Amino acid sequence: MQIAGSTALVTGANRGIGRHFAEQLVARGAKKVYATARRPETVDLPGVEVLRLDITDPDSVAAAARAAQDVDLLVNNAGISTYTNLVDGDLHAVHREMDTHFYGTLHVVRAFAPVLAANGGGAILNVLSALSWFSYDGTNAYAAAKAAEWSLTNGVRIELAPRGTLVTGLHLGAADTDIAASYTGEKADPADIARAGLDGVAAGAFEVVADEWSAHVKASLAAAPERFYADALTAG
Repeated sequence: MQIAGSTALVTGANRGIGRHFAEQLVARGAKKVYATARRPETVDLPGVEVLRLDITDPDSVAAAARAAQDVDLLVNNAGISTYTNLVDGDLHAVHREMDTHFYGTLHVVRAFAPVLAANGGGAILNVLSALSWFSYDGTNAYAAAKAAEWSLTNGVRIELAPRGTLVTGLHLGAADTDIAASYTGEKADPADIARAGLDGVAAGAFEVVADEWSAHVKASLAAAPERFYADALTAG
């Protein structure tokens, strides 16, 4: 995927990693960058074209796809974290997680897949998480939704390959953004995460593991889960 000269659309581009994606796409020579947000007035980046897009609203997604028929690089970045557990947590919040990360991402992919194909194929970058691969007490709804989004990413990669579309998944631990404001551990620079994701797309990678924590979690999947979850289960 040639980023220079491309036409990109970034969801959730008003803050956090999404803002860095849009900024870096401009810096890398993208011909046009659609920076989208539920509240477009919150996007303040120079050199971008602002669009309203609420990925949980199918009508909003369809309108964005109609307005951006020249897109050949789609960055599915928009997300939320409700810090909700599955058994005793607010079920509405659990639905919000899945509606955003799984169904919202799927709405956008389905709407833009024909656009990408018409423009030669292009690429899709889905922002996932190390929590696609493990669960953590207090954020289990997020983990379940990200696991579903990871599976979605693998599925649409297979389905869109014959149309010439690359699908890349980006995994990260905690980044220094609003969504992780309450997390007190080590956090990555969101600019570095965006850079790793775009480098992966440019290289044609199926998957980008952006930090050491994500690499550690992925490696742990080959071992018995009792080892990985030993501390969590003892604390519980």
